[in-house]
Amino acid sequence: MTGTRPDTPRIRVLIADDQPLVRRGLSLILSPDPSFEVVGEAEDGAQAVALARRLRADVVVMDIRMPVLDGVGATGELAATLPGCRVLALSTFDMDEYVVGALRAGACGFLPKDSSPEDLSAAIRTVHAGEAVVAPRLLTRLISTYVRAPHGASQPLPTDLGELTPREVEVWRLMATGLGNAEIAHDLHISVSTVKNYITSIFGKLDVRDRAQAVIAAYESGLVTARPATGNPRGDANTA
Repeated sequence: MTGTRPDTPRIRVLIADDQPLVRRGLSLILSPDPSFEVVGEAEDGAQAVALARRLRADVVVMDIRMPVLDGVGATGELAATLPGCRVLALSTFDMDEYVVGALRAGACGFLPKDSSPEDLSAAIRTVHAGEAVVAPRLLTRLISTYVRAPHGASQPLPTDLGELTPREVEVWRLMATGLGNAEIAHDLHISVSTVKNYITSIFGKLDVRDRAQAVIAAYESGLVTARPATGNPRGDANTA
């Protein structure tokens, strides 16, 4: 368990899930940690939005599939009306449509419900700090399902790429096909620090928070070739 100094404010966490046992289980996981304060529980998305506003939640642990208003819709409302509140989306289903929907709505993170308590706690701290977190298997699945631009392939560039320079477009394309910073640096014969500078600039010009959103933007813009997800559209947490 990670401790916290007496003068460090605890992270105010709201849990939103339509299953009472899940809500209570998450609360029991988080409550013993002195860095968290579970301020409330919501059973649907509409209640989550109302409670987050009233209880001044720092982070909402948000189930995706809920009645009245689902987690994606609730996330969108919070992003628009309570930008200081971070959403960590959880779902039994880890098919890409849910990952994309949650991230596009404004979620700062996405984890499957079979994640470990340690991963959950770490993810809450990460999104509270203003950073983004996506379970590696989900980001990998997002890339493998939606992106099929072969390594080194020559493709016509989309015409509307804002203010991106040709080199930034090249870095963005390689990032979207799953390459890490070191691999991009190797391919382009530049340093890793230069790649990081390019990526920071790309994020700013595209108005995205992180690599996952950049991947989504890449296939939506036509920079890389997209294809529909296959298989069971509901999916489950064990299929990744």
